[in-house]
Amino acid sequence: MGGKQLMRIVLCYPVEARHIQQIRAASPQAEVIDAGQERIAEELAEADVYCGHAKVPVPWEDVVRKGRLRWIQSSAAGMDHCLVPSVVESDIVVTSASGVLAKQVADHTLALLVGMLRNLPTFFRAQQAHEFVRRPTRDLHGARIGIVGLGGNGRRLAKVLKPMETTILATDWFPQNKPDTVDELLPADALDTILPRIDVLILTAPLTPHTRGMIDARRLRMLPAEAVVVNVARGPLIVESDLVKVLQSGHLWGAAVDVTETEPLSPDSPLWDLPNVIVTPHVGGQRASRIDDMTDLFCENLKRYQDSRPLINEVDKQLGFPAPGRSFPPEEVSLT
Repeated sequence: MGGKQLMRIVLCYPVEARHIQQIRAASPQAEVIDAGQERIAEELAEADVYCGHAKVPVPWEDVVRKGRLRWIQSSAAGMDHCLVPSVVESDIVVTSASGVLAKQVADHTLALLVGMLRNLPTFFRAQQAHEFVRRPTRDLHGARIGIVGLGGNGRRLAKVLKPMETTILATDWFPQNKPDTVDELLPADALDTILPRIDVLILTAPLTPHTRGMIDARRLRMLPAEAVVVNVARGPLIVESDLVKVLQSGHLWGAAVDVTETEPLSPDSPLWDLPNVIVTPHVGGQRASRIDDMTDLFCENLKRYQDSRPLINEVDKQLGFPAPGRSFPPEEVSLT
């Protein structure tokens, strides 16, 4: 007779040998498989626990039908890569990496926003042409900022931006828990009411059926003339063709995007050549210790999973993000 089957943990994020060793130490009786992007589609079918972010097609329907997978720990804050209908309708528990990289996303957002307001694209082009010419600039201090989606990234941004004497308005699916750094927190469906009142629109919401295409031509034109749009969430939150048209019309001061509807951004996209646009290649969460941080979160959750304790960042699968009170980092847990 065979013994009890080992729990099989399948990984699909860029781990090193020391990360695998750390995971094995957290679950000594488990079998740990580093599938990578190359083997994730075949290995996932035999997983009990999966940690990662597959960027290749995965047969989710087959995985769910097999019934072995019990828990998905996403290595990304966004959940659109795994929250397909079959997973949503299943009993599979899903947790996200929301908040793990919030400081880095805040750094990058600040760089994009200040670069846009201080007209750096214009000055970079002038530098290349050896032109020492002054151009108009805008201020971050005192700006009215709208943040859409007050999860880990949105809350960190509010904390970073508030000392700049800004007024911060935000919308969120759960508007009850307003941090002191936010002047006004409104429900998600109140977005139209804040758009005419802000100088800067920052998107930090997850990509869900509710948020896909939410920023279209109508809403872009609700912003005041010469407002700035910054997207550090997911590209499909914005209807990209509408953004291009509104920028070309001169209504907006500019846009800074770390994410685009299709990635990589097509070489013939008009966004590359618009003079009032900054494009970065989805690097907002980059950090030297990113994989260390993700592994720390996974190992903490792995211990909790084995002890049948509540998991950090457990996702409400119908909403597509963690419910309030379950987000990283809870005060009682230190992952450093």
